[in-house]
Amino acid sequence: MSNIGLYDSYSVKYLTVLRKLKTQNLTGTLPAEFANLTFLKEMTLWGNHINGSIPREIGDIATLEELVLKDNLLGGPLPQNLGSLTRLRRLILSGNNFTGPIPEEFSKLINLTEFTIDGSTLSGKIPDMIGNWTEIDRLRISDLTGSDMTFPDLQNMKKLETLVLRNCLITDRIPGYIGDLPALKYFDVSYNNFNDSSESGCQTSSVIEWCVKKDLPCPTSPQYHSLYINCGGSKITAEGNDYEMDLTAGGPSYFYVSPQERWAYSSTGSFMDNPTANYLANNSFSLNMTGYAEYYETARLAPNSLKYYGLCLLKGSYKVLLHFAEIMYSDDETYSSLGRRIFDVSIQGKEVLKDFNIKEVAKGVGIGITMEYDDIIVNGSTLEIHLYWRGKGTTVIPDKGVYGPLISAITITPNFDVSTGPTGLSAGAIVGIVAASFVLLVLILVLLRMKGCLGGKDLENKELRALELQTGYFTLRQIKAATNNFDPANKIGEGGFGPVYKGVMSDGAVIAVKQLSSKSKQGNREFVNEIGMISALQHPHLVKLYGCCIEGKQLLLIYEYMENNCLARALFGREEQLLNLDWPTRKKICVGIARGLAYLHEESRLKIVHRDIKATNVLLDKDLNAKISDFGLAKLDEEENTHISTRIAGTIGYMAPEYALRGYLTDKADVYSFGIVALEIVSGKSNTNYRPKEDLVYLLDWALVLKQNGNLMELVDPKLGSNFNKIEVTVMINVALMCTNVSPAVRPAMSSVVSMLEGRTVPEMSSVPNPDASNEQIKLKGMMIELQKSLETDTSEGQIQIVPTDGPYTASSASADSAGDLYPYTASSASAGDLYPLNWDSKVLENRYIR
Repeated sequence: MSNIGLYDSYSVKYLTVLRKLKTQNLTGTLPAEFANLTFLKEMTLWGNHINGSIPREIGDIATLEELVLKDNLLGGPLPQNLGSLTRLRRLILSGNNFTGPIPEEFSKLINLTEFTIDGSTLSGKIPDMIGNWTEIDRLRISDLTGSDMTFPDLQNMKKLETLVLRNCLITDRIPGYIGDLPALKYFDVSYNNFNDSSESGCQTSSVIEWCVKKDLPCPTSPQYHSLYINCGGSKITAEGNDYEMDLTAGGPSYFYVSPQERWAYSSTGSFMDNPTANYLANNSFSLNMTGYAEYYETARLAPNSLKYYGLCLLKGSYKVLLHFAEIMYSDDETYSSLGRRIFDVSIQGKEVLKDFNIKEVAKGVGIGITMEYDDIIVNGSTLEIHLYWRGKGTTVIPDKGVYGPLISAITITPNFDVSTGPTGLSAGAIVGIVAASFVLLVLILVLLRMKGCLGGKDLENKELRALELQTGYFTLRQIKAATNNFDPANKIGEGGFGPVYKGVMSDGAVIAVKQLSSKSKQGNREFVNEIGMISALQHPHLVKLYGCCIEGKQLLLIYEYMENNCLARALFGREEQLLNLDWPTRKKICVGIARGLAYLHEESRLKIVHRDIKATNVLLDKDLNAKISDFGLAKLDEEENTHISTRIAGTIGYMAPEYALRGYLTDKADVYSFGIVALEIVSGKSNTNYRPKEDLVYLLDWALVLKQNGNLMELVDPKLGSNFNKIEVTVMINVALMCTNVSPAVRPAMSSVVSMLEGRTVPEMSSVPNPDASNEQIKLKGMMIELQKSLETDTSEGQIQIVPTDGPYTASSASADSAGDLYPYTASSASAGDLYPLNWDSKVLENRYIR
């Protein structure tokens, strides 16, 4: 910047803030004389064309608290001397060209709240010393070169909100504690080589069996030999070809298949700091397009990854034309002209463009260019074009969310004679062969159907098929192969929904399969409800639904396999089933449940009330992370329609009083249920099975009495001995009692519960209920006593057959008729709430059980 005379203009000795020089088209290098500004607290010069390296003298400005140099052209190694800036809170270096390692001297920067250096080409590993940055809330590192590394230790970063470790050569696995970082909102660890990672399946708007298969194989015979897509635009005719429209809105994790299933695209990632940014681009500045074709007026972009697939293509060699024009930056000397878009492109897995900058190659904005690739081979039936962003370029110019791969149009044409095809056969010969094969296939199918091998009229469940379930679809043949034809040896549970089996897919993936029993009263409605709810939800503390199978009378749900069963079994199962859960693990489980519910209630697009939170419906993975399961009873939280009077569903002992007695349903019903589960975690005892005294029905009753008498520690599971944090236990019990307040208005939101359990806020003791304060609590207790007496004399009505098993549990599906899914006890030891049918009208319930 010597050509601007910057230092002469700002030679005031007591200057504390240098901020107005951002986005000013400044060039040149950083002057070392900045070190003379000994009172400087903030240096913000982002969004310019500053080059060279950072002078080591910058590290002598002991007063510096913010150093923001992102989106420039700086390079070279990071000065070790910057580690001397112990007051530094923000070190923002993204969007430059730095090389070399992150210096170990940065370990002294213990006051950092933000460190970003994504978009350079650093070498070495992420140093262990970053674990010292316990105040940090935003950490972004990307694009390391060198040897592989393990996931860095970040578990002390309790304030972390944004974590980006993209393309950092991490090869082990994502640690379980990441899911317990309560503040974490943005998480990107793409382009690493995790041992247990695999690219997620497609999430389409219809049931398409082939979309869950590797490489998207053609569901029929390949038939196409050309493809024209106007990316991000309407249907047009250009250069004599009809380009198909591509106008879907897209999203953070989106898969779209064209109506004729000729092509598809997938988009992944959320735009940093702007989750509402558009995934479609238009000619924002009315640019005077050069090299004009109409498709240059629009484009599709994505934050991280954008893949286009040509589907059902004939085998052979193809020419691929990729059309680009930069239409989101201006061509003047203003701030909006400073943006740099840099991304990579691969075709059929081979990188064809590295650090591609449309504006630079086209020599300006608003100029259309075409990148041509002449010999692209399709051996299967799918051609893949992958555009991906590695963090380079600018991210906030002219707006937040204007970065990432962008493409205007795609043209795919064959290099072979279409009339003969790649095989050399004429089109007529091919048609004849296909027709003859089709006739033969029809005859075989008719013969098999007549013999009953295809299930006759029950081959398709039309009612369910018509719903176009939004999830991956598996064939019955796949599931039978995975479970060894539902071998009893693979059975891992039984509940109201039906049996649950462990399965292993052909690619080695372990799954859990829930099979709707023909005797189940749950029926299609809950089956569809569970799919509809959980397929729209993705969270570390919710069980993952991989897909479903609907063939004949078979209704199957396919879930991730949970190695450590359910929380109920771990806490109070048979002796051989109990897990040694120490206090930190119990706290982690409790926080995980709370975070999952906070997501359902407050963070997801769909605000959902689960309606059946209990220890049985909390599953534990191999690292004992909690995952909420069983969404068969879940309902959308509609604030204007909170009174459910026709059908009460759930489990007695976990149901909130206002819901059990009056059908009044809000998310606070889940909060109540969570409070019960939290007490079970502390005590190691079932709320409905454990009766310390004859006049106490619930574990909750006992907790309230102990609270009133000042003896809360008597509630703690004796198995813990003295190996627990008394303060944390006290907090958890008080939070549980707040959650079980008979007044739903007083119960805290689940986000507040997470904050209290994490120690960030203190429980408000005035919200803890009085054991004698509520007629509704007394009514509910009376109902429970009568219910238990009824079951002692008559155990036939509505009882579920409970099958004890030794295998791990998976997601259960509670129903209105039977809420005790997958409980690991014999019928004699199951609780009243888990055995009694709950398909009752609220008035009938009150008249029968409340005196």
